[in-house]
Amino acid sequence: MAQPQAITYPYDLFNESGQDVIRPFPDSETVRGALGTKALQVKEAGEQGRALTHDLMGAILSQSNIKQAYKQVKQNKGVAGIDQMPVGEFAVWFAGNGETLLSKLYNGTYEPQGVKQVEIPKPNGGKRKLGIPTVTDRIIQQAIAQVLSPIYERKFSDHSYGFRPNRSAHQALKEGSEYVAQGRCIVVDMDLKTFFDVVNHDRLMYRLSETIGDKTLLGLIRKYLQSGIMVDGVVSQRTEGTPQGSPLSPLLSNIVLDELDKELEERGHKFVRYADDCNIYVRSQAAGERVMESVSKFIESELKLIVNKEKSQVCEVHQTNFLGYTIQKDGNLSIAKQSIERFKGKVRSITKRNRGIKFERVIAELTPVMRGWLNYFHHARCKSLLKNLDSWIRRKLRCFRIKQCKRTITLQQFLKSRGVETWQSWILALSGKGYWRKSGCPQMHQALSNKWFDEIGLYNLTLNYERLNN
Repeated sequence: MAQPQAITYPYDLFNESGQDVIRPFPDSETVRGALGTKALQVKEAGEQGRALTHDLMGAILSQSNIKQAYKQVKQNKGVAGIDQMPVGEFAVWFAGNGETLLSKLYNGTYEPQGVKQVEIPKPNGGKRKLGIPTVTDRIIQQAIAQVLSPIYERKFSDHSYGFRPNRSAHQALKEGSEYVAQGRCIVVDMDLKTFFDVVNHDRLMYRLSETIGDKTLLGLIRKYLQSGIMVDGVVSQRTEGTPQGSPLSPLLSNIVLDELDKELEERGHKFVRYADDCNIYVRSQAAGERVMESVSKFIESELKLIVNKEKSQVCEVHQTNFLGYTIQKDGNLSIAKQSIERFKGKVRSITKRNRGIKFERVIAELTPVMRGWLNYFHHARCKSLLKNLDSWIRRKLRCFRIKQCKRTITLQQFLKSRGVETWQSWILALSGKGYWRKSGCPQMHQALSNKWFDEIGLYNLTLNYERLNN
């Protein structure tokens, strides 16, 4: 690939007025040649063979691609990396340093910075390690992913749904439900142990080199794989794995696991994979045990990954969960118990009685949580469950309001102001019952009726479930 000579990359991501802007790219043969018109064609054409992927860095560093990557990273927000540069300051930095950055990337001399490691709790216990690259490296990785994704999309399996454009968890669930409805009621539920931490670098680079001919790009990706991890202020070298949390990791994980997809297809299995969560559907327990043994051997010997024996299992479909749902024997979906408990945990946190915030703010905080949860789970058959949850949430709010009153006289006056007769309001106010028991009494239902909650804008799970499924 020819080295660009004295090329200026004259575009700013931020102007003095505070608006995102990129100036028009110069319409010159010099610049177009340096960026590689063939590389730009690769991005549009998708898979054209390895011969057309020698100039991919040109496509990655093109004006439109960098602009798109910047906007995506800015939209994702996120915290600063080890250099402490927030997303909002990158454009100002880029105005003065962008030309040097792009030149180093193009000639292969750029060295990524280390990633900051943080740990977040997993829903089912334990800790998940996330690697947070700097904003600069996030934008570069996003730009790489935008160019490579259309090339690999044509190669990936139709049974893979995670981290792919125009594909969703709901589509994966639909396919799994169809297999179960056909009589495949036994599932081989495979869990890969700390997948992002154990990906073999050499094997991944070999897989990439089978499709990508741009050695500069391959070298950059390897640098990202091996970039150090900062823990407690100390940076250590990475010898395996890909940092979970970087824009490039989802694509790399699909490239690694596509080999598993192809193997399962060749064996004729009915399966669905979402990221590193793979379910294989069979008709009998014996068949499931055989599949578990043979596929586990393939994963560990060929892919050099580790199957989590403790979490992987062969069982009837309704005895496990997939993407937060449980598939019943008839193929219908229900909400997994763990998903319900996690949702209730969030509601408990918001309606905690000692928070000391206004009642209206509690309602405002609940709304996006309830809406988001239902938007994901409305594909399940769960109307009676939602009625119970609505009732439980209203009672939690009544309980919160009683606690706000603090004193007996204040509670009596509140009940009276809400239309409760004086003698009835005194009965509840003077009661020795706890907050939770008081919240279930008729006086509180009269004071804060279901209709009143609807009027003040409390999100109603049951009504919105009916709306979403009509």
